[in-house]
Amino acid sequence: MSDLNQLLALLRRRIARIDRKYAAGAPPAAPPPARQAPGRYFVEEYLEGEEVETPQGRHFESERLFERYRRHGSLDLAALEEMPADLLGAISGGEVRPSPPGRWAFLDTETTGLAGGSGTYAFLIGVGRITPEGFRVRQFFMREHGEEPSLLYALAEHLAGFDVLITYNGKTYDQPLLETRFRMVRARPPFERLAHVDLLFGARRLWKLRFESCRLVELENRVLGFERQGDLPGEMIPYVYFEYLRTREAFRVVPIFRHNALDILTLACLTSIVPWAFRSPKEAPLGHGAELVGLARWLRAAERHEEALAVYRRAVEAGLADPLLFAVLWERAGLEKRLGREEAALEVLRDLSASPNPYRVAALVELAKHYEHRRRDFQAALELTRAAIAIEDSAELRHREARLVRRCAAPANGRLL
Repeated sequence: MSDLNQLLALLRRRIARIDRKYAAGAPPAAPPPARQAPGRYFVEEYLEGEEVETPQGRHFESERLFERYRRHGSLDLAALEEMPADLLGAISGGEVRPSPPGRWAFLDTETTGLAGGSGTYAFLIGVGRITPEGFRVRQFFMREHGEEPSLLYALAEHLAGFDVLITYNGKTYDQPLLETRFRMVRARPPFERLAHVDLLFGARRLWKLRFESCRLVELENRVLGFERQGDLPGEMIPYVYFEYLRTREAFRVVPIFRHNALDILTLACLTSIVPWAFRSPKEAPLGHGAELVGLARWLRAAERHEEALAVYRRAVEAGLADPLLFAVLWERAGLEKRLGREEAALEVLRDLSASPNPYRVAALVELAKHYEHRRRDFQAALELTRAAIAIEDSAELRHREARLVRRCAAPANGRLL
């Protein structure tokens, strides 16, 4: 029993020590580790710019100058100021009246998504302009959603100094999105008075046959010869902006500003190339056959037939892959025929009918029509029709063959069917 009593006494002493230890309350908890704040918190500390106050509130603006003595890939930036005032007339179908390059606004947006609609914000809007010092890009930035009315107010004020708006896919995306944002803040969009040139359509005309993609960055690399280093991919931009809103770490948005400024600079440089081709095809700085075919097709659609034929010939001389070459020959034949140059058209059609290609049957049929209706040489027309049947039989060709057989059998002075 003595052992049991000793054990109980030991337990009582231990319990008493525990009671005395916590009689004054629990010890204070250790303070949580301090959060490591970013080295630079505010956008204005990371970027050259300032907070701008408008009647609608505040937002941030930054401006960057690309000096005129610099180059962007193969293009000398000083050449931007030398573009003629009527450069944009042809590519716009005459909608853009002559205006000096200093009155052209090059616009691009960075948004919270690609779907558009009322839930998509344009949190960064860049506007480039040509000045005697070089190419300037002003960027309007929405540090939080509440700054949108101020940003849009300042953008409208800035655009009041321009006559022409130039974008890349802007007619489909940027302008409709911005118009929606203006209406959401109950403000009038400033685009109605601006002539709008969407350079994407002209670029596709020139380069869709040559390049797999006509994305702006792709043309920047393939046409201008400029390769970006460390650029933020466009599809990552919404994610990075949302991370900025969550953490308020301003360094995250610096690459977005750079990406936007380079897009606008590239847009301006391509404007010195693409519209030239449509304004003055003979002076177009194009040397690849596929580019020339794209230009010729646009000229043909614009009913500038003589110029189209000249560019088609340049394309053939520059060299074309067989599928495109045969298509060009067929289109040339059609233009020659439309201009009343029968012999020139026949020469091209004979070339097409002499070798296997997708237009061979059509060329044989056109030749057969010529011999039947123009030269009244029914036997030659019949031989050409049978040559076409041997390649690709059809009910229409069989009907033509039967008619020509009857005509060949009819007396020379008899009545022709």
